[in-house]
Amino acid sequence: MMVILEMIGNAIIGIGIIFMIFGVIGLFMFKDFYPRLLIASKIDTVGLLTLLFGIVLHHGISFFSGKVLLIVIIILILNPLVAHIVARSAYHSGYQLEGTLAEESKAEETDLSENT
Repeated sequence: MMVILEMIGNAIIGIGIIFMIFGVIGLFMFKDFYPRLLIASKIDTVGLLTLLFGIVLHHGISFFSGKVLLIVIIILILNPLVAHIVARSAYHSGYQLEGTLAEESKAEETDLSENT
């Protein structure tokens, strides 16, 4: 039974690593701050949690697994919260994406004011 759990744990660790690799590739594909923040928070939350669950299954039920599960709970609570705080502070500081409606409307207003 323990060998089967170790094999399942190894498979889940592999899935977590693959997810993180695709996430890092996706991180380099986007050029703006907000999409990169979204991808980075998904890599942290989903990729790391998958990796840690695989580690728990690989090692079986022990004191070490309890500590890893405590880390999982902390990550589940803090990662989305920190990503939200970073995005909110960027928004309140006035950071906007390139090509957003706000920039286009400002450009149109300056064009209209120059024409009159």
